[in-house]
Amino acid sequence: MGKIYYVMGKSSSGKDTIYKELLKRHPEFHTIVPYTTRPIREGEHDGVEYYFVDEKRLKEMQQAGQVIEVRSYNTKCGIWTYFTADDGQIDLEQYDYLVIGTLVSYEAMKRYFGKNVLVPIYIEVEDGERLCRALEREKKQQVPRYAEMCRRFLADEKDFAEDNLQRAEITYRFENADLSDCLTKIENYIGL
Repeated sequence: MGKIYYVMGKSSSGKDTIYKELLKRHPEFHTIVPYTTRPIREGEHDGVEYYFVDEKRLKEMQQAGQVIEVRSYNTKCGIWTYFTADDGQIDLEQYDYLVIGTLVSYEAMKRYFGKNVLVPIYIEVEDGERLCRALEREKKQQVPRYAEMCRRFLADEKDFAEDNLQRAEITYRFENADLSDCLTKIENYIGL
């Protein structure tokens, strides 16, 4: 039976970079591409980071019973929905998967697939450093959304509160002060 290695952390913790680097180093991992109704960001590609869909497609997939977990956020730019679907991407009999997502989606996936299948990889960064990273990333956008950046930062404080991490049984954390060191610790943790 395969495993789903689930990378998560607050915004600007470096989880996307870690996720991409692990995939580059370990091409044997398969991926589960999540879905979102939010606008595509510069540098993103449909079907790579997310499948970018509209509300109509989400409703069709819900009616077909394909949605594993769904969460919506009332952002400064409107309601953005993110979800994972059982759409034929997942074959745990043959493959291990590397996935990136939120604590809420991790818990939903754990309920759906079982506790023994999901392996959490929680990435941490000191809040001041994380805020600097978020600001630098947002400055590079053609249309920076600073209010949304601030909303995400504050929402993460609640979403990843210590009691939520304990409830989700997140027992090991990876400090991403140095990318190379963090990647090595993750690889050792999951036996690569």
